[in-house]
Amino acid sequence: MTAKVILNPYSARWRANERFPEAASALIEAGVDFEVVRSEGHNHCTELAEQAVKEGFSPILAAGGDGTIGEVVNGLVKAVADDEPLTTFGIIPLGTANDLICNLNMPTDLRETAEIIAAGKTRQMDICSVNGQFFANNTALGLEPLVTVIQEEISWLKGIPRYLYAAFAAIYSGKSWQAKIKWDDGEYTGPITLASIGNGARTGGLFYMTPHADPFDGEITFSFGYVKSRLRMLGLLPLTMKSGKGNFVDKDEFHEINTKHLSIKLSESTPSHADGEIFNRELYEAEYRVYPGRLPILMP
Repeated sequence: MTAKVILNPYSARWRANERFPEAASALIEAGVDFEVVRSEGHNHCTELAEQAVKEGFSPILAAGGDGTIGEVVNGLVKAVADDEPLTTFGIIPLGTANDLICNLNMPTDLRETAEIIAAGKTRQMDICSVNGQFFANNTALGLEPLVTVIQEEISWLKGIPRYLYAAFAAIYSGKSWQAKIKWDDGEYTGPITLASIGNGARTGGLFYMTPHADPFDGEITFSFGYVKSRLRMLGLLPLTMKSGKGNFVDKDEFHEINTKHLSIKLSESTPSHADGEIFNRELYEAEYRVYPGRLPILMP
């Protein structure tokens, strides 16, 4: 069958567009039959993916970063009924952080990527949703999406330094939220600095906000906590970059929990992102669900 490549040329600040000829050459060399369409704006990848499924293309390949992946996954879901299988999905990593690729232990080399696509082997990966918005890697409330909002406005830094600068600026703001959180077998009422909900462990290229998340375990992993002092939060920032023991979730202020259902209500609105893209700038309530093994994803 013919693959449909959905290219987000803006990914990595237009570097995806510059690198795509290399990806196309790798696909041709690997023997992959494909057609390409280009996104022309926010959420256009979702429309293109939905259309490609209805036209019978398979697999559907997201060429871009984590935001592109999230948009394409939403299109795959929209294209079928709730009880129908999703079309096979693949990733051509052309983003800045490529977090999902990292979390899946997949290569970022484009020739290796093309070989994986050509081989056609899949695993059934979990996907999750927040208020009906699907995500493949992670979503968040509070500090983390505030970082996203800040870094969107930064044009004088690129790549990982942009994320780091935005993280320092968000921490300096000293924001917190009053929350009521409920999960399968527990609840919490009180202040929070952040709540991060992960299908994968890493986000933002550096940060392990849900370090024990597994996109194949059939559960949502979420972390939350409250830190009153800006200085203390700055001290914890390096620990968010640890993938194993010593991560910030090991500290008394924070908790990391696995669950199948999660709801969060806030007394003051917060921005919220899904796979790094802001989908709501004034969110008060959020309902999260996991769909175990819903996505057939091309993997080694």
